[in-house]
Amino acid sequence: MKPENPVAALGASISGAPSATDHRNDKKLKLSLDAGDYGSAVVLHCQGRIIFRSEARALSTIVAEVLPSAGRMVVNLAGVDSVDSGGLGELVLTHMWAEAAGYSLKFASPKKSVRHLFEITQLASIFDVYASVPEAMAAMIQEEVHPA
Repeated sequence: MKPENPVAALGASISGAPSATDHRNDKKLKLSLDAGDYGSAVVLHCQGRIIFRSEARALSTIVAEVLPSAGRMVVNLAGVDSVDSGGLGELVLTHMWAEAAGYSLKFASPKKSVRHLFEITQLASIFDVYASVPEAMAAMIQEEVHPA
């Protein structure tokens, strides 16, 4: 049975927890994640940087926890300042997992530097990247109307 609100079902594990302390090495994470319902999908707002280890893993963990019950998610990259190779790898793995499982995962609002990184690595042609969250949501609705 699908919960009415997958974000509420996770509670505090989404709002603020990934920006807390990584207890393995007591370092403050450089990425904060905040998820909320936006119509018929979950929007994950990212703030900071998506880098190798804890930050990238926190992002993929939240996606893996929420997406199965939500079915659709937009990762809002508007607050992301940088992504390193480890972060890119984690985004690729997360995207591949979501696609293989039949979930809809979109990326929205990347800053110019992040969009450029997606373009030079040719990930812009693989990821579903949109200029804004509303555009990503509209694309999801369009998919419902015209399934592939």
